[in-house]
Amino acid sequence: MRNLLLAFFLLICSAMQSQELLQGQVIDIETTVPISFAKISYNNKTILSDWEGKFTLEIFHNKKPIIVTYKGYYDKKHYLSPDENFLLIKMATNYSVKDELLSEDKSNAIIRKLVENRHKNQPEKAFKSFQYKNYESVLVSANPDSISSKIDTILKRNLLGQRRIKIDSSNYKFKKILKKQHVYQTEKVNQIQFDGKTTKETVIASRMAGFKKPIYEYLGLNLVSYSLYENQIEILENAMKNPLSNSGRKLYYYRIVDTVMVDKRQVYCVYFQPKKLTANRLRGLVYVDAENYGIAKAFFRIYGVVNINAAFSYTYLKDQKIWFPKKRSFNVVKGNNTRDLNILGGTIKFNSSLEGINQDASDRVFMKLESTPYDIEINKNTIIKHPQIKIDVPESGMSKPKEFWKTFQKDTLDIRRIQTYTSLDSLSEVEKIEHRLLLGRKIINGYFPINVVDIDLRSVIKYNNYEGFRLGIGGVTNTKLSDKYKIGGFVGYGFKDDKFKYNITPSYMIDKETNTWVSTSYSDELKEIGQIDFATESKRFKIYDPRPINISTFYNHKTFSTFIESKYFAKTETYFSFSRSEIQPLFDYTFKLNDNFYTNYNLTTFQFSLQYNPFSTYMQTPTGRLEIEKKYPKLSLQYTKSISSLLGSDFDFSKIDFRVAHEIPHLTGHTTSFILQGGFAFGEVPLTNLYSVAPNNLNRDSLLKRITFAGKNSFETMFFNEFFSSRYSSFQVRHTFNKISLANRINPLISVVTRMAIGSLEYPERHIGFAYKTLEKGYIESGVEANSIYKGLGLTFFFRYGPNGLPKLEDNLALKISYTLNLGF
Repeated sequence: MRNLLLAFFLLICSAMQSQELLQGQVIDIETTVPISFAKISYNNKTILSDWEGKFTLEIFHNKKPIIVTYKGYYDKKHYLSPDENFLLIKMATNYSVKDELLSEDKSNAIIRKLVENRHKNQPEKAFKSFQYKNYESVLVSANPDSISSKIDTILKRNLLGQRRIKIDSSNYKFKKILKKQHVYQTEKVNQIQFDGKTTKETVIASRMAGFKKPIYEYLGLNLVSYSLYENQIEILENAMKNPLSNSGRKLYYYRIVDTVMVDKRQVYCVYFQPKKLTANRLRGLVYVDAENYGIAKAFFRIYGVVNINAAFSYTYLKDQKIWFPKKRSFNVVKGNNTRDLNILGGTIKFNSSLEGINQDASDRVFMKLESTPYDIEINKNTIIKHPQIKIDVPESGMSKPKEFWKTFQKDTLDIRRIQTYTSLDSLSEVEKIEHRLLLGRKIINGYFPINVVDIDLRSVIKYNNYEGFRLGIGGVTNTKLSDKYKIGGFVGYGFKDDKFKYNITPSYMIDKETNTWVSTSYSDELKEIGQIDFATESKRFKIYDPRPINISTFYNHKTFSTFIESKYFAKTETYFSFSRSEIQPLFDYTFKLNDNFYTNYNLTTFQFSLQYNPFSTYMQTPTGRLEIEKKYPKLSLQYTKSISSLLGSDFDFSKIDFRVAHEIPHLTGHTTSFILQGGFAFGEVPLTNLYSVAPNNLNRDSLLKRITFAGKNSFETMFFNEFFSSRYSSFQVRHTFNKISLANRINPLISVVTRMAIGSLEYPERHIGFAYKTLEKGYIESGVEANSIYKGLGLTFFFRYGPNGLPKLEDNLALKISYTLNLGF
């Protein structure tokens, strides 16, 4: 008996030694995306990988192969080696059967019923109204244990490709910081209201580490959608087709993987993945109620430049028989990218690993968002004030005491959260982060603050063919002096024409909330003839303005005006002015009208201008109204009326100008933009006030002599003063591709562009002494722009063709230099 027991014991030990657990993962060999629910067969037993492609297998060392199969891929057979403890199975796509990757009938029927029943399950469609409060936190951090404290020596390459050795202690320093605090964090408490038509967010409280007052633009970021019932969902500010919609059903296939209980209700667990496996990297799980087909839970994952995990949980409301949002969580970590990637303006940064560092500290950084609703009220009397404003940020929410936030600090063990606010607030004071950010905002708009005055950088130095170099100084008083009054102006001197130009504009704020100002102004200044201006157009700062460099045809105007600017109406900017101008053309020109000849003339005009952005999202802040989400199309309309005999005005005419700008962002990162623009001038219109359709080419006899700077949206092959119109329309389309990495620091941004215009001129006999052509036959040019090739410098090449093409081939070509200024803010 003893020998029998000993033999049995040895047999058990032998069996235990001959088997072990092996962990592994199944991925796509091309995209490295995990393959969910792949069949893994071994030793007459079959299991499935989980939805991350991971599996655990009981291994017997009997030399039998592991066989992995999945529809749309070639079968994979693998023989284990004795020392393997983790198995990475890389599957290759079988393109010959990729069209067979279709939805299972039952799974597809479940998703179809989910879409058909969304009017019953989506709170915005099922309820007359609702409102709830929401606590949301964004954390940027890393696990210090995952970062090496080793000080590295790395190889760097310069522009010529030469190597140099550099000591890098960034990982060591970064780990020390992370042991004490997180990289960055922000919190907010908001109220979400829905009144049957409109959804609005009101920020009750907010705080950001390092800032006394939150950065309002960050409060408007929509990192992940609230609702999963819409046709599109947003992830990291990018819109994509929702797999749980009719349009999404055409792009994804579905598979039931389980039936489980959630909140004591039976739900189907359905996995979805794209039909084109290599074209889309969004996968997910959705838990669908078996009775009402509402969403009970969902997980979305994107694999690519960054890996994104988004989780949505819901709670079942028995009285309303609906699943209501319970929590959103959103995590971002580095994926398979070969270039630097910044999120939230550089708050979170992933470095590429092309320079010898395989495990850079920033690669370990993650961003985590959590959002939890509470105090839910349904079908009560919900009243939304100013529904056109998407997000309202009252002053009262910007300075809540520390005691207010303690009720939301559920993770008391995370001491680093408290330390983050303390440390970053100190850092903000020491390094003046907040001041630098405000400075950046001003510089982007062309101003540099010095005490109570913002210096206008655009007035310091200019150049054109009439004035030569022009030096000057200008600016406007800022809120340090007064938030009700401001005085702006400039003075400049042209060395070639030997004359001073100046302006003074005092202004008074009527209403802070709507940014309504009333101003008066007097100017003695130059203006390009035939220039097309919209008074509501955003005038962003340029370190140089390329077009006027080669222009010599200006007119002087001495203008007194009074005007009102306002954002009173939702999603609009309005401008209304009354002005009187004394105009002197600074070139050989005479305007003939009713046997009278005018070389100088006076105009008294009224002007109304409107900018309407119907699809943009706006935020109301204590400092005014911000356009936080710029969406297209954008519409501009302007009406100008000159009245003869009023205050000595010589002419009576009207002008109507319009512009439609549209932009289509593609999921590939490409962008297609369109601009349709036109104008109609009626009556007694002098040449100075007609349309020249933004030409930007020198009339010289060789291509190299015509090289100059490219403009923005100007006709690069059209010569200055070549065409004039009293009525015109123009259209241009631009498609911009992703940046191309050609060499170290050489990353051009390529665009292909086509522009066309057509026009006509009434009463050409009125304009004497000036040679020009008209646009009845139309004008077409196409070209390629390679912008930001190196340190902002680029090249553009355009070709002119069609009815107004020139006989000599070289005259139809234009080669230009472009420059894109990156201020780093």
